[in-house]
Amino acid sequence: MHLRARRSARWLSLVAALAAAIASGEAGQTVVDKRPFRSGIEITSVTATVRDGAGRLVPDLPRESFDVYEDGELQTVTQFAGDRVPISLGVLLDVSDSMYGRRLQDARAAVTRFLFELLDPADEFFVLAFNHEPHPLTGWTQSPDVVRGALDALRPSGGTAAYDAILAALPLVERRSKERAALLLVSDGADTASTATLRQVRSALFRSDAFVYAVAIDSPERQAINTRVNPMALREITDDSGGRTEVVHTGAELIAATSRIAEELNHQYVLGYTSARGADGQYHSIRVRVRGSDYKVRARNGYLAGVKNKSVRSSGPAWRGPAGPSARRSPA
Repeated sequence: MHLRARRSARWLSLVAALAAAIASGEAGQTVVDKRPFRSGIEITSVTATVRDGAGRLVPDLPRESFDVYEDGELQTVTQFAGDRVPISLGVLLDVSDSMYGRRLQDARAAVTRFLFELLDPADEFFVLAFNHEPHPLTGWTQSPDVVRGALDALRPSGGTAAYDAILAALPLVERRSKERAALLLVSDGADTASTATLRQVRSALFRSDAFVYAVAIDSPERQAINTRVNPMALREITDDSGGRTEVVHTGAELIAATSRIAEELNHQYVLGYTSARGADGQYHSIRVRVRGSDYKVRARNGYLAGVKNKSVRSSGPAWRGPAGPSARRSPA
């Protein structure tokens, strides 16, 4: 009981620290919700990645190509974006002891290139480092100098609390200004220090509309089996959310993996429909397909309706798809 109480107190202190960091980063600013995909009624929005049989991204599909099912029932797609929608993206970077030296240098370089060369200037970002506890380094920003300064100041130490880091990032995701939201987690070790469990993380993500990508650095160096990165656990987090996990072994592979993730983020579709279920507090499955094709569609598997940080819900002025030819960039 005493251990549980200490853990609860520790978690509350982490949440308070995160709230203070967010408040200080936004002090003196008026927070305006600029998300474009809004409507006067409750809209369930789903971000989808489409690939062909050879694994290539498929751009320029029209609204009529998509079927969306909730709990097995076909929905009417009323909102659609086929061109690129700006994204709010949080980077969660492992700074535990094992990230010392070249590994952290490679991660810094990959993250900087990912954010400021491969994504779009209209996107926004935050950086949260974690070892045995989360350390929010920035609020939402579009400034390369802010991000580089935060990354340059990092010094590895301690254990790995990836699950706590994801839960600590979600309140900031709820304060974003862009319609799409994603997290990118970069780690080289198994979770050895979190108060939160894998089950709690998965449950929280069903209550959020963020999709999660992870890059698991599986070092060829010898290490204890219980500290080696666990791609299976990461996939349990990423795959249900609509993201995925990449496993890498070197700095060059880390650069390549983040490049592939950026390419996906630059070529996704956003679809919206009005659910007949309403805010019933229940879990609802989601499936998206491209009719008349063998294309593979990856999207979140479902959501919990009617919770505070709604999984895929929004409201405000209506959002629409492109009026003319798609402005989507062709995949390389």
